Amino acid sequence: MRKLAALLLVTALGGCSLAPPHNPPHLSTPPAYPSDYGAEQAGRAAVDIGWQDFFTDPRLQKLIALALENNRDLRSAVARIDQARGQYQVQGADRFPTLDGTGSYTKSRTPTATFGGGNFGTGGATGFTQEIYRVGIGVTSFELDFWGRVRNLTEAARANYLSTVAAERAFRLSLIRDVAINYLKARELAERIVIAEGTVKSRQEGLGIAKKRLDAGVTSALDYRQSETLLTQAETELANLKLQRAQTRNFTYVLVGTAAPDDLPEALPMENQGIIRDIGAGLPSDLLANRPDIIAAEETLRAAEANIGVARAAFFPSITLTGSYGWASPELDGLVGKDNRSWSFGPSINLPIFDWGRRTGNLKASKAQGEIALAAYEKAIQGAFREVSDGIAGRRFLAEQIAAQQRALDAQRSLARLARLRYENGVAQYIEVLDAERNLFDAEQAMISLRSSELQNLISLYVALGGGLGRPEPLRKP
Repeated sequence: MRKLAALLLVTALGGCSLAPPHNPPHLSTPPAYPSDYGAEQAGRAAVDIGWQDFFTDPRLQKLIALALENNRDLRSAVARIDQARGQYQVQGADRFPTLDGTGSYTKSRTPTATFGGGNFGTGGATGFTQEIYRVGIGVTSFELDFWGRVRNLTEAARANYLSTVAAERAFRLSLIRDVAINYLKARELAERIVIAEGTVKSRQEGLGIAKKRLDAGVTSALDYRQSETLLTQAETELANLKLQRAQTRNFTYVLVGTAAPDDLPEALPMENQGIIRDIGAGLPSDLLANRPDIIAAEETLRAAEANIGVARAAFFPSITLTGSYGWASPELDGLVGKDNRSWSFGPSINLPIFDWGRRTGNLKASKAQGEIALAAYEKAIQGAFREVSDGIAGRRFLAEQIAAQQRALDAQRSLARLARLRYENGVAQYIEVLDAERNLFDAEQAMISLRSSELQNLISLYVALGGGLGRPEPLRKP
């Protein structure tokens, strides 16, 4: 019996597989990033830079740490890993026989009439009373996996587990990016509000001067109303900025998952954030190993391929085994003994004949799911290529735009100062002052937004290249 069981186990574990081989498709992207905007820039690999080194603002570091600890969506992602691990363990157990220990005691009475004797139904009828003690072990419905059905089910569960692990890692990266970008947005709004408040105060003083000049008959009511319009525009913009700041704070609470503590470090201004700029882009093929979302998509593709093997195996006969070994005796004292041994062994076969196309339909659905997974895998690669390319382009052209905007801002400041002097000396109309100060205010606000956009783009590029959590470790069986 032991030799037979070992032989059957080896046969079951050595069965063939009907799943298609996993051959990752050819990259559907160019072999290199466009070189006309600095893709060849050398620098450190993003995966070798931890987020604690990439972000130097202590306040931002604290917020990211809180988010990684308290974010509710991240908790769900971690729980999904535990769920997938449990499902894999359950499915993997089906590849081996399940041994159950059994023990029972039965006492029964059988009428004599059952054996063809006695006067059944009368008060003097006699019967036979029996007591049986049983103990043993048994195997129930163990499938011999000749066609790899159980093995492919296990492989699909394993691939789903590894996909869930990679997806959780991808969510961590996106959470780090979202917290950092939202933080920089808050810093941008804080600086823009400072400028807007200073502008409102300055224009309130200007309106007061215009009122005095109007009362003295030096200027017309038109100049006064134009000065009033200039003030209301700044007040409107200030209110809008404060609304955006409130919304940003509310979003920070959702990302971090808890109220920000009172002992947070002081925030650094945007020009002192110290975010690393010299990040090497590498090659698009590097994304296959560094981007967790691409890894997750590939594992989903593996699971779909394994399910095709499961659907194909359904067209072949399945063989299951049941068996037991133990002892049975009418007396408990002598239960375990050579003469009281009992065993049973029984294979069963299920041969598919006609099922109205059910198996064919399942196979078609599995193949279609494989095509969907393949398309999703290729789309993930294309999306990653676009994100990196956008980040590289932004790194160059946003820097050029900031340099141009700085020159425009300097010129606008000079223009506003000259317009004010010309008006005070009676050479120009107040409309020139109005236009010059309005344009200066817009230029100052645009400059802050551009600096924020540049930093946000560097963060997006960093995450797009797989940075934030270090190099992914090889995924292994749980």
